Amino acid sequence: MALSRRKLMLMGLGAGAVVGVPAVRHLSWGGQNFERAGFSDPLPDAPSGEVRWTNWSGIQTSTPQQIFVPKTDEGLAEHIANTTGQIRPVGSGHSFTGLVPTEDVIVDLGRMNGIRDYDLDKKIVTVGAGTRLRVLAKELSKLGLGLKNMPDVDVQTLGGSFNTATHGAGLTLTAIHDYVIGFKMVTAEGDILTVTEESNSDLFAAGKVGLGALGVITEYTLQVESAFKLHKRLSIMPVEDILDMTLDAAQTHYGFEWFYLPGTGQGAVLSYDRTDEPIRRQAVNKDEEIEMMMGLKEARDKLGWAPSIRRRVINKALPKGVIEDQIDESWRLLSTTRPIKFNEMEYHIPIEHAKDAMREVIKRLDARKEIFFPIEIRFVAQDTAWLSPFNHGPSISIAVHAYHDEDYDYLFTDFEPYYKKLNGRPHWGKLHSLGAKELRALYPRFNDFNALRRSLDPNGRFLNAHLEKIFLDEKSV
Repeated sequence: MALSRRKLMLMGLGAGAVVGVPAVRHLSWGGQNFERAGFSDPLPDAPSGEVRWTNWSGIQTSTPQQIFVPKTDEGLAEHIANTTGQIRPVGSGHSFTGLVPTEDVIVDLGRMNGIRDYDLDKKIVTVGAGTRLRVLAKELSKLGLGLKNMPDVDVQTLGGSFNTATHGAGLTLTAIHDYVIGFKMVTAEGDILTVTEESNSDLFAAGKVGLGALGVITEYTLQVESAFKLHKRLSIMPVEDILDMTLDAAQTHYGFEWFYLPGTGQGAVLSYDRTDEPIRRQAVNKDEEIEMMMGLKEARDKLGWAPSIRRRVINKALPKGVIEDQIDESWRLLSTTRPIKFNEMEYHIPIEHAKDAMREVIKRLDARKEIFFPIEIRFVAQDTAWLSPFNHGPSISIAVHAYHDEDYDYLFTDFEPYYKKLNGRPHWGKLHSLGAKELRALYPRFNDFNALRRSLDPNGRFLNAHLEKIFLDEKSV
């Protein structure tokens, strides 16, 4: 977005910005250390006889006895049948919740990847669960096929994405697990099940978003469509203008989302529309995204104590209007690799609360001077998976982020209580504090899912501490 630390300095981030302000305020803020307690980079080595695993952001870590990397369904089934202890599957490690950590066995499906079969006429593909989204998108493109929508991070695996209800942006577009029409799953007994809606409607509806608690899914069959192009526009504009247009824009565009830059009064709007126009690519420099984020961080570090000055300096430095306008294959525009690590809380809120929720979240963001990382606001359509956060109706999704080495307690104190008042449902892979009692009240089929889970895994081999909180209490054991 062409916002760099150098540009901010030239616009007044240095000493000139603080003329006339009591020195004690400036010095007090400048002496703060934003690094969270317990942060360690790099992490210590694992104890003898164990291995170290950590997620992408470094917030989740464990030292399992083994990270098992199967090549075949049969090999995985044999391993599960002939071992004891907990088993947790892992994809790319992009979940911020404790879905993966265990001290027993982590199953890495990275070798079970790629397109295994396809039908061009029916637009159906069968794919290994360890396939990363960007790899799948490229391979589909070669076949003249594509996914109807994609999330914004392209390195996630299918298994991790579907199991946590990962989604893209579009009020008429469902989360990507809704493309699943069948899957293979290895159970706690070492059985290999082939599941479709016709063969086992309950397991199909539960397994599309299963949190890895029903078994290890090794393969998916997906309904895809013909490849298509999108027209993408990225604009910088005042947040009040964005708030006024958001609901209309979400209904008008194929895909629509926006970001708010905390403490600035400015936002970045992204829209996507299907088109048959010729490809018109625009070079996007990832280094500029890093520079922008570090510029926002430095503005926070030096001017967070003076919100009005911080706002004025950043507003002078930010570009205005349309800064990206291009046409390309859909997969090239929808998903990217995130170059900057963070931790995140995202709640999905019924669409009727959208107007109030957007304004309230921005108000709470601006009240905390230490927040600099942009928030992301998206829209998602309804689907029917038992544990889909979207099965209650269309939703607005609000994601608040914290820089990976900084404190994120405010996500739980300042934002989550408000989301809960609106009957918000958390993204399964992103930070939340909800347990079985609260989740049962939110999900009509929660007890059905739990009963099915117990029948497939009576000894709880696919549970860990995080999932025990989600599924076990006095009413569900």
